[in-house]
Amino acid sequence: MSTVAKTRAEVLAPRRTRLGALVGTGALIRLILRRDRFVLPAWVLLLTLIPVNFVKATDSLYPAAADRLEYAHTTGTNPTFLALYGPMYSSDLGGIVAQRVGFIPVVIGLISALTVVRHTRTEEEAGRRELLGATVTGRGAGLAAALIVTMAANLVLAVLLTAGMAGQDLPVAGSLAVGLQFAAAGCVFAAVAGVTAQLSESAGAARGTAIAVLGTAFVVRMAADVGGDGNGLSWLGWLSPLGWGNRVRAYGGERWWTFLLIVALVAVLVAAAGVLSARRDVGAGVLPPSLGPADAPRRLSGPFGLGWRLQSRPLYGWLAGFAALGVVYGAVAGGVGDMVKDNPDLEKIFTRIGGQSGITDAYFASIMSTLGLIAAAYAVSATLRLRTEESGERAEPLLATPAGRLRWAASHLVFALLGPVAALGVAGLAAGVAHGLDTGDPGREVPCVLGAALAQLPAVWLVAAIALAVFGLAPRFTGAAWAAVGVFAVITLFGAGLNLDQWALDVSPFTHIPKLPGRSFTATPMIWLVALTAALAALGMAGFRRRDIASS
Repeated sequence: MSTVAKTRAEVLAPRRTRLGALVGTGALIRLILRRDRFVLPAWVLLLTLIPVNFVKATDSLYPAAADRLEYAHTTGTNPTFLALYGPMYSSDLGGIVAQRVGFIPVVIGLISALTVVRHTRTEEEAGRRELLGATVTGRGAGLAAALIVTMAANLVLAVLLTAGMAGQDLPVAGSLAVGLQFAAAGCVFAAVAGVTAQLSESAGAARGTAIAVLGTAFVVRMAADVGGDGNGLSWLGWLSPLGWGNRVRAYGGERWWTFLLIVALVAVLVAAAGVLSARRDVGAGVLPPSLGPADAPRRLSGPFGLGWRLQSRPLYGWLAGFAALGVVYGAVAGGVGDMVKDNPDLEKIFTRIGGQSGITDAYFASIMSTLGLIAAAYAVSATLRLRTEESGERAEPLLATPAGRLRWAASHLVFALLGPVAALGVAGLAAGVAHGLDTGDPGREVPCVLGAALAQLPAVWLVAAIALAVFGLAPRFTGAAWAAVGVFAVITLFGAGLNLDQWALDVSPFTHIPKLPGRSFTATPMIWLVALTAALAALGMAGFRRRDIASS
């Protein structure tokens, strides 16, 4: 071989290696689209319709420019709205809608992260990635396919949202900015999940790390928006990708250059994920699992000891997150009364969402429903650990010992039952203390807020029972449990604002929880929820006892 030819071969070799790592990406994209042919369009359309419907609802509530100006004056500087939804840059209809849908990018980021982890690390943990690797499939094809599909879905959402909002006589530029803001959040946290999926060999750890990053970004964004220019904390918004999205200023003089920061961050994260994927073994993580002691303590013997070993660390992370949310929500509760004192229409919205015995009570009733939904997500995660252990072929060897199916299942279900108690208790206590210190009467506020938090438990347990029933009867479709959480979240968070009929609101178990504090406690709906929970749990356990282990 001549010197020139040899040099050319050496230059092209790394390029061929990189291209070879992506062989089969198209086939894996088609596979993901087939597997998610129902879930993917569902969440894209749902998260498009919610803000589009908000345009009509907001226009009917504030038809005159004076009404919108008054609303913008009360909410644009209110710490509660700033914490939950972000700043408002325009008092026009578009600016109001852009703020009211300010929490949706967090939801999109969460869905995108979970989607990427599901099609990367979960596939490796189940052993399916190794089987695909034995075919004509490059090393990085799985990661590339998951990122391409997820980011493409976010861009489709952006297009649909732009068309839907612009079609209601809103400015095209602002509508495009909102759509791209939503897509940006999804793409950033899809890329974040691409990185976390390479760090750990556990899908649960990859999900937990990605969710922790999302939660941190949200808290930083809240601190920046609540702090504002007056307290000198607005610069914190530039440390959070969610803050970058808000600073696009949709309908308020768009800053298009902000998207360059987001594109650069996504590119860096995707490149990092690709490099990490190429440097690790299939099925392993970049960060090796820590080795335990040679002899296990007695407390780890048996199914319950193993369950504690597997479930305790995720639980600690969830508890820390609930404590942080409780402090934030309790600290900003005092601003709710000022927000609605001169706006009867806004007061009606808050009263319909949660309670009628004071706006602050209505605020806490609404917030506790949100925390209940988050606790339900934890309960589903703890319940479906059963499916993770089963599909990973770790359950069958354990069940070959004297430990029976019921003991093994109970070792995980105890976390789905008691974990939400601890999480909601921590959140309610933190929120009550923070609000009590603000009002100067913690002795009154702590029991009220804590009771409102713990009142969500029957609805949370019902969601966990749905997950258990699906696991026992149709383990292939455990994703339906997450779909149920999504449906309940949409109804609970956006149902009242969208003026849904009562029958639609009643689909969510959180609708039937007494709106505490503010209303009198009614035990009847709680008893019905607990009874339905017991029935579904019994049905799921009966199905699990009868079916084969690791059945598909």
